[in-house]
Amino acid sequence: MSTHLDMFDAKRSFKENWMTYHDITSKNKGPVPAWYPTDTEIKNTNLYSCWKECGFSSYEEFYKWSIQDKKDFWDYVVKKLGIIFDNHQDGPHEIEDVENPVWFPKSKLNIAKSCFQAPGEKNAIIFQKEGGQIETLSYKRLDEFSNQIAQGLLDNGLRPGDSVAIDMVMNVEAVSIYLGIVKAAMTVVSIADSFAPDEIQTRLRISNAKAIFTQDVINRGNKELPLYDKVVKANAPKAFVLATNGQLKVSLRDQDMTFDEFLSDVTTFEPQCSCPEDYTNILFSSGTTGDPKAIGWTHLTPIKSAMDGFFHHDIKTDDVVAWPTNLGWMMGPWLIYATFINKATMALYYGAPMGEAFGRFIEDAKVSVFGLVPSIVKNWRESGCMEGLNWNSIKCFSSTGECSSPEDYLYLMSLANYRPVIEYCGGTEIGGGYITGTLVQPQVPSAFSTPTLGLSFYLLDENNHETEEGEVFLVGPSLGLSQKLLNRDHHEVYFDKTPIGPNNETLRRHGDQILHLGDGYYRGQGRADDTMNLGGIKTSSAEIERTLNAIDTVVETAAIAISPKNGGPSFLVIYAVVSEQNMNIDNLKKQMQTLIKDNLNPLFKIQDLILIDALPRTASNKVMRRVLRTQYRSS
Repeated sequence: MSTHLDMFDAKRSFKENWMTYHDITSKNKGPVPAWYPTDTEIKNTNLYSCWKECGFSSYEEFYKWSIQDKKDFWDYVVKKLGIIFDNHQDGPHEIEDVENPVWFPKSKLNIAKSCFQAPGEKNAIIFQKEGGQIETLSYKRLDEFSNQIAQGLLDNGLRPGDSVAIDMVMNVEAVSIYLGIVKAAMTVVSIADSFAPDEIQTRLRISNAKAIFTQDVINRGNKELPLYDKVVKANAPKAFVLATNGQLKVSLRDQDMTFDEFLSDVTTFEPQCSCPEDYTNILFSSGTTGDPKAIGWTHLTPIKSAMDGFFHHDIKTDDVVAWPTNLGWMMGPWLIYATFINKATMALYYGAPMGEAFGRFIEDAKVSVFGLVPSIVKNWRESGCMEGLNWNSIKCFSSTGECSSPEDYLYLMSLANYRPVIEYCGGTEIGGGYITGTLVQPQVPSAFSTPTLGLSFYLLDENNHETEEGEVFLVGPSLGLSQKLLNRDHHEVYFDKTPIGPNNETLRRHGDQILHLGDGYYRGQGRADDTMNLGGIKTSSAEIERTLNAIDTVVETAAIAISPKNGGPSFLVIYAVVSEQNMNIDNLKKQMQTLIKDNLNPLFKIQDLILIDALPRTASNKVMRRVLRTQYRSS
């Protein structure tokens, strides 16, 4: 075990080790790593072998090259990952236009091809249904299964360029469907299984989806939660419905069919040759007003995901990668590409990740790269459900989606003999992360240690001056960064009225708030705008407020996310102006929670409801949510 000054004694309780670490960090003027890589560990990483191969002597030199010579860096990444092109034309990338760079001009590819370079007999997926036994699916069978789906799409009248939605849990069928849609040169529309019918309908409308894959029900413990019924209420197009438990539990509309009826018997299919900029996936990220932003992933975006997996998470061919997620969020597609392009094995557990059964699956599947959101870790720490398990196979954890707590994350490390946590933060419009950690640098709990390779950023204050705590502005171009939005003006969202960088760079707005801790470490501070992360899911104040303002007795509301003083996942606070005096605040809170559950997402929980006479506003009548956040923190 490689740790700072051997401060962690396996014979002592976590609480004792935390107090030791806390004492050291209190006395230290800067951040204190809780994990140091040994020389052997460094030399065993993908990063080390690549910077040596490229003639560099350190990670720092390799990183500088990645942002100073982006053309050569991304050419190197493509070759290192073995990305397959159908018609690769050598020639310079046209990346001088930061907003509209052209990568690999005149080349053709289908990115799904690059997901099947591992030996056919190798396990592509290790999976387990709740209460069941561990099962496996080989790369050969995954290839054949996704081929059957690609052919089935054509057989059912869909054509290249069509959008096809997936509203399912993350299971073997969903992963195969995703790859089958991409192979057929169609576009996946990502919809989370937790969404209410209105949210499903919005995404189907924006994407102009021609069909949807879904399930009859979702198993959660001893419950069967409806999913097909929500899809029907969303007025979805033709649906292909998987029987979750082997026998269909619902009656289908005339236009719909079972997944078994849909599936082709043909197991061979040649992935359709496409242009690099063709869409493979439409994902959604909440803006601060109106409909969610519809972000298109191209055939090149997954290269960014796979690169982050290869370098920053050190995914190798013998790794087993687990990340409880869903295809409705970017980490679902990220997991597919980061695992399969790197010829590793994906681990999927079909139940909720909150109990010991999930922890046993991680142990039995011998997971080595394990990604999480902080809310899950906080739940584990409160329940103690993962203590006593054998997680010695874990090489590293990773964390994304929301801000984390140092105490929670030292606890997470303690569950696997104090292996490191790679903090990882980015966005759907990036295709991966802009800030992260590595296995070649010491790691501080809940802190980042480097920008991702190929990207850099500045922290600017409200006067656009560089600062130690400020809003993130990215320096492009970089492979993976979005260049179009389906339903917004891309320039207006990301570039309009952004400041010029200190070195005359064109800066790209991102919206995160970051604190520089010193010594190259950073800590997330939530969002600088009115977007929020709740339980690892991005939403906006506007979406929540529109829903709550429908209550007759509510005049107006303001929704804010509050980060705990000591770090950790944000919680939801509602300020409300009401029309009645002496209103029962508990009843109003329950009514609001029901509306959020039915119209947005049941995972968005109201922590606090505060009645107020009037919301603070600017001279132009905009609600000053920052004032409310400051007011709440000081109360």
